[in-house]
Amino acid sequence: MIEENKVPQLIKGGIYTDQRGQISFVNDMKFDAIERFYIISNSAENPLRAWQGHKIDNKFFYCIQGSIRVHFVKVDNWDSPSRDLKVESLVLSASESNVLHIPEGYANAIESFEEGSKLMSFSTLPLSRTAEDDVRFESGMWSISG
Repeated sequence: MIEENKVPQLIKGGIYTDQRGQISFVNDMKFDAIERFYIISNSAENPLRAWQGHKIDNKFFYCIQGSIRVHFVKVDNWDSPSRDLKVESLVLSASESNVLHIPEGYANAIESFEEGSKLMSFSTLPLSRTAEDDVRFESGMWSISG
């Protein structure tokens, strides 16, 4: 199950290379709570996908191609959140095999650094319950600095 840790956490993995090729892994990633996954590719014209919040869903992000910066903010009030909340960011890269866990209660934005970057997103909430969870905010809701 998902740990009681209610703050974003990087789950470190690794990459093994030999004469046969390469294996990327994140052995400490637990899949027992995962219900579904997506692969996200932002367009070259719109490299920033922002802001989507989750009251009860946990998200796990893994970069499978290129590099992507994931921005996240702890939402203080779902009906009228403060615009001056602290935004944190973390870069995920296909050249470093890590998973970012963002627990419920956060909004996130995904920013591609390279054209063709791809991010795998794992969700803990069944699709049938997303209507009660998914909260969209305007793209300029929180300031993202590079």
